[in-house]
Amino acid sequence: MKDIFMKYIILLVALSANMALGLETKAKVSFDDYKSLVAAVESHRESRLIDLNTFLEMSKDPDVIILDSRSAFRYGRLHLKGARHLAFADYTQENLARVIPSSDTKILIYCNNNFEGNQTDLATKVFVPASPAEGGLGREFAVQKKPLMMALNIPTYINLYGYGYRNVYELNELVNVNDPRISFEGSTVPSTSQPDLRQTLR
Repeated sequence: MKDIFMKYIILLVALSANMALGLETKAKVSFDDYKSLVAAVESHRESRLIDLNTFLEMSKDPDVIILDSRSAFRYGRLHLKGARHLAFADYTQENLARVIPSSDTKILIYCNNNFEGNQTDLATKVFVPASPAEGGLGREFAVQKKPLMMALNIPTYINLYGYGYRNVYELNELVNVNDPRISFEGSTVPSTSQPDLRQTLR
């Protein structure tokens, strides 16, 4: 009887270990969580899309953070003057807290797709469906397909919201890089650049 009991205990331990192992090896990914976030963000974001003048006016507040989530390489070459950097790939609760200590902080975001005139450092993220080489119905359907905009602003906004940052505003204007209202800084900008973005429109 004792042997049977011991075998039963060993079996339970083995089953528990297998279950724990299964939980540990499952990826920490939830499409349902993401869908819920997208649904919550959609209406929230709609009222927080702002034009450049509003963006600039908000940026004059010293407590406001302009956040650039592009790669460190692209940020280093060219970014809006005064912007702080955290690459989207480095978003974690801890990293965000280092850059944005308070969840109440007003955050202004932008991405490549807000600018035109520099396809090297501010290349537009877009997918354009290829048209078939041959004619016929396939070509007609391909022509009707719209390009897909792959702007970084969208996942940035969704993730900031998911991490508890709700005071986010997104630049929603297409701006030429030579627009006199804006200033850039970075390794590609001459040292005699325009004044700080936060001084613009003062």
